[in-house]
Amino acid sequence: MAGTNVQQYLFDRVKELIPHDKSLVAAISEVLHISEDSSYRRIRGETPLVLDELKELCDYFHLSLDHLLHLNSNSTLFETIRIHNQDYTFETFLNDIIKRLAIVNKCNEKHMYYLTKDIPLFYHFLMKPLFAFRYFFWMKSILQHPEFINRPFSIDSLPPKVEEAGKKILELYNQIPSTEIWNTECVNSLILQIEYYKEVGFIPPAMIEKIYSAVEETIDHLQMQAELGKKMFPNENPAHRPELFSFFNNRITLGDNTILVTTENGSITFLNFEVLNYMFTSDGGFCSDTKNALQNLMRRSTMISQASEKQRSIFFNILRNKVRERKKNL
Repeated sequence: MAGTNVQQYLFDRVKELIPHDKSLVAAISEVLHISEDSSYRRIRGETPLVLDELKELCDYFHLSLDHLLHLNSNSTLFETIRIHNQDYTFETFLNDIIKRLAIVNKCNEKHMYYLTKDIPLFYHFLMKPLFAFRYFFWMKSILQHPEFINRPFSIDSLPPKVEEAGKKILELYNQIPSTEIWNTECVNSLILQIEYYKEVGFIPPAMIEKIYSAVEETIDHLQMQAELGKKMFPNENPAHRPELFSFFNNRITLGDNTILVTTENGSITFLNFEVLNYMFTSDGGFCSDTKNALQNLMRRSTMISQASEKQRSIFFNILRNKVRERKKNL
């Protein structure tokens, strides 16, 4: 890649990453500590970036220098996002997801592939009782937030700002053409978590029943989305929604939680770990390999969106029956 093309590609990537209300010139000036006139000359390609400036920009915006220079390397650069109760809160985590989805939605060509071993994060925001339970579980058992040590579960304890952020995330996700690859084990971890809290007495049976009912409603909504090939909010008129949704039943492997986002500006792969935390990379080779692996899995899976009515009913009935069996034991 020629030097000017590398420089142009770098500035194009930086433009995607900066806030909407900040200009590229201002961002470059701030990071490199140069005047706006000097920034303009670099952005226009009149002044080449020196190696120190290139490194500084890559470090600041977490970009791969190997990828920019098309260097052959056996290593892949990932950025890690890990929630901390003080330095990086759960609310900050949700707001960062909003920013990332907003950037994707600005692109003309975009698609999201989601291979999941659990119910995808986005769908926890559909029904308030389920969202409230998952928030309680995340804060108490995963993040071990000190405010949740002795706090009893309540649906109304879901903070309004968190609830609003969840709705915004779902709204943005619903606008992105998506392919989801599920299997019939996807509800297992959620059921285990609900049963654990029931057994230790943190949540009364009547409240558990409300959570399970919310899970059933979520499954019903997902089945309707798969049938129509559209993503929407509950009670929303599907006629106003474009067909952006493909749903696959993966019977080959349990898989993991992997998201691949492709746009005309490049691709990003997100890998989930430790329940909520994730790492991501825009390395071209890694993203290409991820896409090939997902497409290979899709060829061996059954597409049950808009077609295969019998297979679709069987799949969602398996999920639904797992929940109903637990409700019977209450």
